[in-house]
Amino acid sequence: MTKFKTSRLSIYIIIIILSGIFVLPANGSADNAKKKYLMADSFYKKLRNSSSKQKKAAEWLRCIGRYEAIYRVYPGSPWAPAGMYKAAQLYLTLSGLSGKRAYKNRAADLLIRLRNKYPKSAYARRAKTLLKTINASLKFNANKTKHIKSKKRLTKNNILIKELKQKKQDSRNKGVEPAKTKAQIKESHSGDAIISDLRFWSNPEYTRIVVNADAERDYSHRLLKKDPDIDKPFQRLYIDIEQSKLGKGVAEHTPINDDLLKQARAGQYLPHTVRVVVDIKSFENYKIFSLKDPFRIVIDVWGKGSNGGPAKVSGQNIANSGKPEKTSRITTDNLKSSDITRQLALGVRKIVIDPGHGGPDPGAPGYYKNLWEKDIVLKLAKKLAATLRNRLKCTVLLTRSTDKKLTLEERTAIANTKRADLFISLHCNAAKNKKLKGIETYILNLATDDQAIAVAARENATSKKNISDLEYILSDLMKNAKIEESTRLANVVQNSLVKGMKKKYSGINNLGVKQAPFYVLLGARMPSILIETSFISNKTEGKRLMSDSYQTAISNAIADGVEKYINATNPRQL
Repeated sequence: MTKFKTSRLSIYIIIIILSGIFVLPANGSADNAKKKYLMADSFYKKLRNSSSKQKKAAEWLRCIGRYEAIYRVYPGSPWAPAGMYKAAQLYLTLSGLSGKRAYKNRAADLLIRLRNKYPKSAYARRAKTLLKTINASLKFNANKTKHIKSKKRLTKNNILIKELKQKKQDSRNKGVEPAKTKAQIKESHSGDAIISDLRFWSNPEYTRIVVNADAERDYSHRLLKKDPDIDKPFQRLYIDIEQSKLGKGVAEHTPINDDLLKQARAGQYLPHTVRVVVDIKSFENYKIFSLKDPFRIVIDVWGKGSNGGPAKVSGQNIANSGKPEKTSRITTDNLKSSDITRQLALGVRKIVIDPGHGGPDPGAPGYYKNLWEKDIVLKLAKKLAATLRNRLKCTVLLTRSTDKKLTLEERTAIANTKRADLFISLHCNAAKNKKLKGIETYILNLATDDQAIAVAARENATSKKNISDLEYILSDLMKNAKIEESTRLANVVQNSLVKGMKKKYSGINNLGVKQAPFYVLLGARMPSILIETSFISNKTEGKRLMSDSYQTAISNAIADGVEKYINATNPRQL
């Protein structure tokens, strides 16, 4: 009898223990989720009581992140739908303050997920009600602008189709891409954009990541601290791209494994939002900006002491997607010798020459049949490289040595990752007015006149409107560009080029040094210039550009300018 009682008692104990295994963690999970929710509420109260914090989108996103963390870490807790609903409410508040529809879309996505995942929750009914309000608002705004947008789109499409047809008709180059149809153009303006690929270039102190999409979309970004408690041992920088879908060929994990970054991850974060996450080992500064035609997002990350600019601080102005920066003094103690060289231009050891265009991008068509910019500048680049190597005994690299296509952001990335001391991009000018001729040199800055805007639009393969749209990000990007050194390099090269060509040829027109926002110079960490060597569309200069003697004269004259710049920069040996 005692034995039976003992056995039965053991069974009861086992049942209690097993029950504890299944029940206690659930209660503990609920308690932890509740604790997280109350902490998020506390953070929100502080945000409501601070007028200065309410002006910063980063503070709102930080608060929203606390509510979102609840359903990610504790999805089985009753506090999970509560966190989702509160996060959606705050996204709507932020949308109202900032005027950005992207936050309203994110709120709608969250509410849909809440309704589908927690249909029996009291918050599911609230989500359904709030969704009706959001959908009505979005539908009203869409109907309100539908007529106006359709007119603009039709006009723009007609112009685009006309330009592409003309380009196809004029093009005799086999590699030129065919014109898009009306249906393709219409399709690119509607529905979710497709994130087509993710690429990167890196060295131990700098990494550039480019995310490509087939249509322009709003995006936001945020830097997160590492959190080992939720298996996040690295800092993460994420970019959310609204109204987008991840392409089938895009890898979920892209290993980088340099000194700065571990990897980049891409995923369908919400039904209509792609999130790209960069896992960071170490960094000092980063920049995020977008380019158009085609749309792509560029992420530049610099390591400590890499002269990438001041470190970031928390805080984001609602009216601007970029974060403010604090001044960070960089001394010679924490700079590598190669960085000191680049910063002070004490000895040019490596030069990168960039022949513009290439492959299916022929550049400007010449006055004469089968004369294309891409072919001329490649020949010029090879001659210039040989001349500089012989004269200066330095390393000279070409971004391309064959007829292949490179994206504009890739060219700058090559110069940065190769640690170039100078970057020279070679081009041929063109204009509708076939009488225009001359030589001009550009540096990166706001455009100084309409002609400079037109040149930048052509070389960027985009519209004049996009050039004006680009100017708002230049104030931030220009802080770390070598404007003074680039200006001096441009002046010396332009003077030498004009002087050298006038000795051998008549009618050389000096168009001077100008400024414009060229994509190919964005983010360059060394003195950088873009040279429009001559007008390929002009009868006289077009004919000259085809001759070996003229190409050699241009190369020698540019080399003269580079040599003068280096000699003037280097301290004299005593």
